[in-house]
Amino acid sequence: MIQILIIEDDKELNHGLCKALKEENRRMLSCQNLKTAREQLLCGNVSLVLLDINLPDGNGLDLLCEIKNTAPTLPVILLTANDTDMDIVDGLEQGADDYITKPFSLSVLRARVNTQLRKASAASDAGSPLQLGRYTFDFSRLQFCIDGQAVELSKTEQKLLRILVENRGRVISRTDLVDRIWTDGAEYVDENALSVTVKRLRDKLDAQDCIKTTYGIGYSWVKV
Repeated sequence: MIQILIIEDDKELNHGLCKALKEENRRMLSCQNLKTAREQLLCGNVSLVLLDINLPDGNGLDLLCEIKNTAPTLPVILLTANDTDMDIVDGLEQGADDYITKPFSLSVLRARVNTQLRKASAASDAGSPLQLGRYTFDFSRLQFCIDGQAVELSKTEQKLLRILVENRGRVISRTDLVDRIWTDGAEYVDENALSVTVKRLRDKLDAQDCIKTTYGIGYSWVKV
């Protein structure tokens, strides 16, 4: 169940936000001050926070700092008036994921909320081990196994593997792979370096049937 915490002291606006964002499998949590919001956050399981900056019992930016110190991956979208540019800058520098200026379009609000929820979901998925048949790839812990046996991969091989498995079934061009793997600012990368990296990765993972070469184009991880 997705839970969205709305912290807005304007009762009418708060109600309107709850109504606009309400969907199946979503629960709206409504607060009008920092005290109630802190109590709600202690209960846990909040998926996203909509946070007004100017609240009757303090500055929303203080709560933003508290949230990002304790739950840095929890998405926070600031709600602010058009004339508070400094607050916007401060908020973004302190970790806010987005901001919406008042007055705002409800359709824009919904789109931005959905974007942050998708990002949070993708980040959560990325932190979980990926099981692909004989393989278990845990990119967050840099652990890679085949049939339960650990395999040591170089940083370059890890980058290549991640790109391929995150785009399973799609051919990634050689040029794109080179650009995304060798990001250290090198002006020139020998084209043979990619071929060598692919071969080493195939051999280490015994993945001749999984890593497919599309001659003249690039490589893909076969989608089963």
